[in-house]
Amino acid sequence: MTTRKLSVVSPAFNESANLDDVHQHLRAALDGAGLDWEWIVVDDHSADDTFAVLTAIASADPRVRGLRLSRNSGSHTAIRCAIHYAAGDAIALVASDLQDPPQVLVRMWTEWERGAQVVWAVRGARPGGAVDSKFARLYYWLMRRVAGLSLPPTGADCFLLDRVVADSLNTCRERHTSIFALLTWLGFRQTHITYDKAGRTRGVSGWTFRKKMKLVVDSLVGFSDLPLSWLAGAAMAAMLAAIVIGGRVSADIPMGTGGLATIVLLVAAGMFAALWAVGQYLWRAFDEARARPLWAIESATFDYGRDRGERLDQ
Repeated sequence: MTTRKLSVVSPAFNESANLDDVHQHLRAALDGAGLDWEWIVVDDHSADDTFAVLTAIASADPRVRGLRLSRNSGSHTAIRCAIHYAAGDAIALVASDLQDPPQVLVRMWTEWERGAQVVWAVRGARPGGAVDSKFARLYYWLMRRVAGLSLPPTGADCFLLDRVVADSLNTCRERHTSIFALLTWLGFRQTHITYDKAGRTRGVSGWTFRKKMKLVVDSLVGFSDLPLSWLAGAAMAAMLAAIVIGGRVSADIPMGTGGLATIVLLVAAGMFAALWAVGQYLWRAFDEARARPLWAIESATFDYGRDRGERLDQ
């Protein structure tokens, strides 16, 4: 019987202080479970010596493979790059900051062996402040209510994919998207396990507020046309308001300057909001039409094959 292989993938940005420990934890958990595995790490153009540390680890352990992107492309692009080069029968995502215990991989592998094609590791408890927690709840609520995607309400940072799912994901070419939303949209047999996410002990998270907001916009625009429907509803409401106000205000009862200015400013704000929303759809359509590579590789610890991988449509 052929031994099935697990590919563990991780994006890394300024994680030089954590990679050695993550590697040791992976060895303890996966070797202890008797799994055949590899670890693919994509350095998202870190400013520190992340790739140098990764190269040293790969030299000592041939199961470790590293790639360095030529520019900072975002964690979701780095994850997709790693999945593209994964050779395993199952591919699992784990963070490179020790916040996701490697034992979760063994539990997800067990669910995969039982027939699941997508296994989510759902957060039972999450570190961080109230602001981060509320933002996460809002995001997943929007995904369920607006985009119609059944993402876990408490969020999921880890997942495991069957090879069939990974191959399907590799055919998707969207640049501005959420990989989690994309996997939910793809379907397949999905299940979940629950775990408690640990706090970060080293380094600083690169998950800034700006990146969080971009993820929200990318997810809404990429998976729902409801914002455009909202614009149509707002236009109808404005029309009805104009009719009502026009009927109440006559030449004998002139509207005050303050009230008039307020209405004009509200209309202008609504127009700019509408232009912004439509512009988001237009920009993404234009960016997709250019068909630029999703990533470019600067360095690698293995012969990744320069004739493949940089374009997902090849």
